[in-house]
Amino acid sequence: MEPLIEEAALESKGASLDAMTAPTGDTKKVETRRKSPTQIALARLRKDKVAMICIGVFSFFILIAVFAPLLVKLEGQDTTTLHQDLLDQYGFPTISATSDHWFGVEPRLGRDLFARFVYGARPSLIVAISVTLITGLVGVVMGLLAGFLGGWVDRIISWVIDFVLSLPYLLFAIAVPAVILTLFVADASTADTSEVTRARFASLILVLSFFGWASLARLIRGEVLSLREREFIAAARVLGVPTHKVLFKELLPNLVAPIIISTSLALPSYIVAEAGLTFLGVGLVEPTPSWGLTISNATTYYRADPLYLWLPVLAISILVLSLSLLGDSIRDAFDPRTRR
Repeated sequence: MEPLIEEAALESKGASLDAMTAPTGDTKKVETRRKSPTQIALARLRKDKVAMICIGVFSFFILIAVFAPLLVKLEGQDTTTLHQDLLDQYGFPTISATSDHWFGVEPRLGRDLFARFVYGARPSLIVAISVTLITGLVGVVMGLLAGFLGGWVDRIISWVIDFVLSLPYLLFAIAVPAVILTLFVADASTADTSEVTRARFASLILVLSFFGWASLARLIRGEVLSLREREFIAAARVLGVPTHKVLFKELLPNLVAPIIISTSLALPSYIVAEAGLTFLGVGLVEPTPSWGLTISNATTYYRADPLYLWLPVLAISILVLSLSLLGDSIRDAFDPRTRR
């Protein structure tokens, strides 16, 4: 990547370009500062107010997930205690938000809603970030190999990419958890809840990662096909640079922009996917706190207790919207031609 040159201010405000280039011996050297395209894009991103607000919102939810035990301790509650004394004979809460229960209690069971809300941020963020990292790593490596090596390697990887993209995503998302539970849990009905939770967690990450890497690999392959004909790649080949160095030291730095843009736009989609699959009953299960699970349980109580439903819905909506806007800002920062 050729560095861009940014002109620095002259030491003397009255100095002119003619005076600098005149052969009098009193010329002054212009100080220059080298910036890579990535540094320029990050500087442009820091000036984007929408991007900074979105980063703040995302950081806020990250802090909620990280410090969930501390927040619950401050409230004085937990995620499992059943406050049956705060429910009427029909299972509806007799209290709203109080100093003891900041968001009230859950209908039917009486569990503290604030505790389950802050702990519910963890599964969505853990699954989304884990899947983004896995799909990014696999997609970049497969795309690099397919685009640079070509030949039978490209044909095999391209066939695998097309095969993965043609599979029915929802059917696999429903079937895989049952298969994993059968393989790793002897009897799901009598197994410990922690074992079932780990199996469900692994199945979510496995399914989303399996279907997520192919689109990024196809994008990277297309970029590499255009870059491998450039002069600096030909020069590296002539000099006998090993293939792995050409891939990761010559090609990869030129792919920073599409990788960052793709992963930033994929992160909110995985958050929605985790919540959606849990809502459909093929994701996490009780007693694991999850926003998708809370939404699924709250659909029958949304009239009697609107806060029960709308808290996780608003949290997911705000988080996904902020990440989507952040992804758009990152795309605009790396490609000024798309700026609105």
